[in-house]
This record gives sequence, structure tokens and C-alpha cells, in this order.
Amino acid sequence: MTIFRSFLVLTLALFLVPSARSQIKSLETNVPYCKIDGDKELQMDIAVPQGKGPFPTVVCVHGGAWRFGKREDVRSWIELLANEGYVAVAVSYRLIPDCKFPDPIVDCKTAVRFLRANAEKYLIDKNHIGALGISAGGHLVSLLGTMKNQAGFEGTLYPEQSSQVQAVVSYFGPTDLCEWGKDESAQNGIFVPMLGARFKDKPEVYKSASPINYVSKDVPPFLFFHGTKDWLVPIEHSRKMNEKLKDVGVSSRLVEIEGAAHGWGGADGQKTTAATLQFLAETLKK
Repeated sequence: MTIFRSFLVLTLALFLVPSARSQIKSLETNVPYCKIDGDKELQMDIAVPQGKGPFPTVVCVHGGAWRFGKREDVRSWIELLANEGYVAVAVSYRLIPDCKFPDPIVDCKTAVRFLRANAEKYLIDKNHIGALGISAGGHLVSLLGTMKNQAGFEGTLYPEQSSQVQAVVSYFGPTDLCEWGKDESAQNGIFVPMLGARFKDKPEVYKSASPINYVSKDVPPFLFFHGTKDWLVPIEHSRKMNEKLKDVGVSSRLVEIEGAAHGWGGADGQKTTAATLQFLAETLKK
């Protein structure tokens, strides 16, 4: 099966988390956070926990090869996180072929700044915002965590607010797009539409879209989850990024799921969800 066709299969898979108790004060859906091309809205769903706040916040970013997926795919995550005392947000972003990089990361950064601009309304602690992403969403949240204020990646809305996050959780997200530079299926189906060129013609574009190239000593803590048998995004993406972060002194951990492919459930899902909640509590609730 080609990489591109395998991404199609991914969009049909469910990433399971344990059922949550009912401690959500509100779940507001279809909240517009910016307009594209003058009229098209990008939206988010925001779950707010019981209590007065302000609360630490987690932005959840769906997967789908930057081409598919929707924010409802991470609805179970935001419900779970709201029950754990976080304002939890599911974000929509532009998808290929209707956009090109850096549009998706510009959208995610704009979403973070929107949340800070509306912190009082949604009871958000502006100093404690984390990001969680799955597959392509893992790639985007890794960029959120490592990119600073690089020109061309920030967008123009809410300029008085920061797009920085204070913690990152990546579930089997790509970290080095140059790794796929020789794969014809990935080139034709995903990266030429997204990056506008083949790797051999413009390697610098692939490097600019790779989180591993933005690692520095002052990025936030990272937590990676990856299956050892992932045939879609090889585990080396997370291994290399994790090691590079640790080499510069950043708190980073990789949890390898033995024998798992591109996603898992059951006991492994419960284990990784518990580890995620522990990490977020340690980084955002202290």
C-alpha cells in the first residue's frame, strides 16, 4: 500500500481515550477565530471545565495528512481534558490542496493568539497553554513548540498576543519532512501539493517545514508517543527529535509502543492517555 493511500486509511481510524466523567461547564462549537480570503471562516470548539478559572489550556490538532480530517476527530480529547480541569480546544486549519505550507501552521498560531486575546471570556490562563496533536497534527504542534517568530509563519491577526505554547504532546507526528524526499507516492500525493515543489528542486522548503530544524534550548517540554512498527511515519521521526531536544537541555520524553503501528487503542491507549494527563499536569498546572 502506498503512503498516500495509507493516509486515507488513517482518516477512518479512531484514536480511543477512556470515557470521562461529566465535569464540563460548557462546550461551545463552531467558534470563528479568523477569516480566510475575506469570507471563509476557520473555527474551533472550546470546552470549559467547571469552576472559576483561569484554567490551563490545551489546543488539540487533528491529523489526516494535512489533506483530510476535521476538528471533530479530537472531540473525545477535548471532553476528556475539560473533565481534567483544562480549557480544551479543537482547531480547524486549512487543508491541501486548497492551501500550501505555511498556511496550516499560520492557522494554528493564529488560533493560539485568538485564545490569548479572549482569555477572560473563556477563563484561560494565558501563561499555561499546551498543544496536543495526532499524526499531521503532531507535526503542527511540534512546529508550534519550536518556532519562534519566524517571518511568514505568524500571520497578521491578534499581533499583540504570543503564539508560543508551554508544552507539546505529539502522537506519531512527522518531524523531518526531508525524510520523505525520495518517496514518489508521498511526493506526488502530499508534499508537492503542500510544499509546492519536489524535494530535489527545493530542499530548503522541506527543511523550513520540519520541526527538527527549529530545536533550541528554550523550547517547551515535549512528550512523544510512537509505535515501533509505524509503517506510515517511521518512529525515527520521534526518536531523532527527542534526542535533539535532550541534547540541547530541553525536557523531552519518548514513549515507544512496542509492536504498534500508526495508532493504537485498548490497554496501550489507556496507558498513553494516562501518561499524557500526567505530563500536562506537570507542565501546565504547576
